[in-house]
Amino acid sequence: MGHRVILSLATNRFQAKNLCRARKCLEEVLADIQYTTELWTEPVGNCSRNDAYMNQLAQGTTALDEQQLNEWLKQTELSFGRTEQKRRLGIVPIDLDILEYDGVRRHLRDWERQYVKELIGEF
Repeated sequence: MGHRVILSLATNRFQAKNLCRARKCLEEVLADIQYTTELWTEPVGNCSRNDAYMNQLAQGTTALDEQQLNEWLKQTELSFGRTEQKRRLGIVPIDLDILEYDGVRRHLRDWERQYVKELIGEF
């Protein structure tokens, strides 16, 4: 049985290329994948860089439990070159987060962001 998930994808570095790579990676662990359109946003918070983000949501099903999926997403981020040092510099090659797992919302602050509110309606 598959677990239904909604994921958030975001990048402010080589945006189109990295989102495309991330989508290909997600095919390893998600079935019945649907994607929203891509949406450009400005950085939020105390970001030392002004690089715009390209954001997208994905939904699908996975055989992985939530912890396994989260670990897989974090390993994928590392494979894109995501490091603590880059994070401190405001460089985000890829950010992959579980927004919802089997109907339970995660990253509640992200659900308040305008781009999530806009894109979620595309599913």
